[in-house]
Amino acid sequence: MSANLTLETLRDEAASGALDTVLVCLVDMQGRLMGKRFHVSNFLESGHEETHCCNYLLATDIEMETPDGFAATSWEKGYGDYVMKPDLATLRRLPWLEGTAMVICDLIDHHTHEPVPHSPRQVLKAQVARAQEMGFTPMMATELEFFLFEKSFDDIRKSGFRDLEPLAGYNADYAIQLSTKDEHVMRPLRNALFGAGIPVENTKGEAEAGQEELNIRYADAVLAADHHTIAKQATKEIAMQHGRSATFLAKWHHARVGSAAHIHQSLMAAEGPAFHDAGADLTMSATMRSYVAGLLKYSTDMTFFLAPYVNSYKRFLPGTFAPTKIAWSIDNRTAGYRLVGDGTKGVRIECRIPGADMNPYLACAAQLAAGLTGIEEGLALDAPVNGDVYSMRDVPDIPHTLGAATEALRHSEMLRKTMGDWVVDHYTRAAEVEQEAFDAVVTDWEVARGFERA
Repeated sequence: MSANLTLETLRDEAASGALDTVLVCLVDMQGRLMGKRFHVSNFLESGHEETHCCNYLLATDIEMETPDGFAATSWEKGYGDYVMKPDLATLRRLPWLEGTAMVICDLIDHHTHEPVPHSPRQVLKAQVARAQEMGFTPMMATELEFFLFEKSFDDIRKSGFRDLEPLAGYNADYAIQLSTKDEHVMRPLRNALFGAGIPVENTKGEAEAGQEELNIRYADAVLAADHHTIAKQATKEIAMQHGRSATFLAKWHHARVGSAAHIHQSLMAAEGPAFHDAGADLTMSATMRSYVAGLLKYSTDMTFFLAPYVNSYKRFLPGTFAPTKIAWSIDNRTAGYRLVGDGTKGVRIECRIPGADMNPYLACAAQLAAGLTGIEEGLALDAPVNGDVYSMRDVPDIPHTLGAATEALRHSEMLRKTMGDWVVDHYTRAAEVEQEAFDAVVTDWEVARGFERA
């Protein structure tokens, strides 16, 4: 499947009155859609060529504050414009919004007319171009896990985020009976995404009360990230339309399992799947083995791109299906990397480290940066681990704090070589901003723990 509109079909639907609004969107550092709502007539007249946005959209925190320390833009530089250049291959109807279509834009520097290097979509495109120069097309799929809650975002916010009741009352993992309770949200979500040209495979209850999983068919890396981003937006909007709310927070409660966003990945070559070798052990080609070795070697370097918030690290706990160790194993959900589909042409590696709060463009780009480096370096892959990886003391840990991940990012020679100093420095500052914001707040836990007893 692909996006389902062209300028010609949009013009026809505008003339018939079927479509009157076009969302012209970019993807920000947090993986959210930002942009403008165009009247379709103006979009057809000129908006399909370009529009503009303030460059602060790639230099804010999640609250849309404007912290200092970013080289790309600042108060001193006056917060100028970026050019938003619509990628018309992404033009599609949004069936859950009446009379509405959308398009995703790439960002162009207003003065140099070059792509903005730290734009998440461009960060991923750069790694895809690198793969193509090596003769590969990266193929990826991401899983979306999230929680549905009984009340709306507005009601929960007005309660001070204290009135949090999941829509389902108990673990609904694979349960058909209980997931029927969620169908007033999940059925329109599946159908609306399919109608938008996104190849939805299925939804299911996940491993915690109120938790859901949405699975989308694999695609080339950029398209997979586009699908993920649009699906995440649709999930929140359709939940809102039904008086519910959906959160992609990695860990919304200390006693609940967190939400992940696993990344399945492989490479295609001209002659077929580059990860498959029918005569090799586990049918893993030499290319695949070096790619996976690169993922393992550089996991610490790229952890920030998989877990970008203080909260992200609360998810890494033994016995929760979230990994805590940097290891690969065969169809083993306790490992950071799981081999899937051995013995078939669909053999691939699943990264289980990312939380649902990841930016899919940055996370997929980081995986490619590491895996392709593994191929370039001709890395050998150690034997898979077996059993309960959580308990293995001789297997290295995933960084368990944002601070540790930030320092690994800052000092990563691999990422500086593959992504560039500019990109690494920009996102290192983003990580620092997140930590600084958290460090400045007195939490409810601190007050309850020490108010009387300290």
